[in-house]
Amino acid sequence: MLEFAWLWVFLLLPLPLVIRLIFPRHENQQSALLVPFFSSVAPLVQSQKQEIALSWVKLVALSLIWLCLVASAARPQWVGEPVDLPSSGRDLLLAVDISGSMDTRDMRTGGQNIDRLTVVKYVVGQFVERRAQDRLGLILFGTNAYLQAPLTFDRTTVNTLLQEAQLGFAGEKTAIGEAIGLAIKRLQDRPESSRVVILLTDGANTAGAVAPLQAAELAQQAKVKIYTVGVGADELQSRQFFDPRGRSFNPSRDLDEDTLTQIADLTGGQYFRARNPDELFEIYHKLDELEPIEQDPETFRPIQTLFYWPLLAGILLSVCWAILLLVRSPGLTSQKSD
Repeated sequence: MLEFAWLWVFLLLPLPLVIRLIFPRHENQQSALLVPFFSSVAPLVQSQKQEIALSWVKLVALSLIWLCLVASAARPQWVGEPVDLPSSGRDLLLAVDISGSMDTRDMRTGGQNIDRLTVVKYVVGQFVERRAQDRLGLILFGTNAYLQAPLTFDRTTVNTLLQEAQLGFAGEKTAIGEAIGLAIKRLQDRPESSRVVILLTDGANTAGAVAPLQAAELAQQAKVKIYTVGVGADELQSRQFFDPRGRSFNPSRDLDEDTLTQIADLTGGQYFRARNPDELFEIYHKLDELEPIEQDPETFRPIQTLFYWPLLAGILLSVCWAILLLVRSPGLTSQKSD
């Protein structure tokens, strides 16, 4: 269905006529002259008739050009048929740690060690693709927390933004409290029964003005459920030149599991531990089993803007009118010289 976003713009249609009435064109008054030799001035009379015809063409052309410009300014648009959106699901925000420590290569798969963020992108990306009934959003956090994608049904865009995330983009430290605070802010206007955050990190809170447990208490008050995921291996073998057998160390020694567990308990969620890619897959499959919550049905109507068509028509008419004036100019000049 054709609609105009700014229908009031058509009130400008009579504007040229109003200007003409306020500022009338000055016309030269000439005295009448009796010419007995009419036959000799007949070509001049014919030329005058052509000028009158040209005036009507000019009036019609300029009127059409003005109509096209006004119609374009009114922003015509084609509104499609209503499309039903999913009426069930959750508002799910994914908060992913992209601090410098996510570069640790302790996630072993296929006989080689892969950095944590690469594995997270792959596993969480598949999780995103499966959540067809949910509104998904993406928060990336390091020293600061950023909303990378607002809540949307567009899973492809959310997944693309996740895959494009770069280590250290948000800083080298970890602001868990700020990530939770930002998630609360984005979910507070959504139905209480469907507010869910899945927070994944490999460390402890080392940045931000809000403490994680303080943020968790605010989430509890706002009815936001938080599932926390601690990622990173418990043991990694380090080989050195003078020690071929190597020595093992814990690459997840900075992971604050106690705080992550308390955050989940306070908000009614659950804490999960992922020491390798297989465990991370299993965790997100468990999270995938969250029961959808019925919500109020929503619809939207696709809108296609059409303002460029009347604008293009006005431009073409203007060009044609200019060409017509250029073509007639030499003939008028020669008549005046004669």
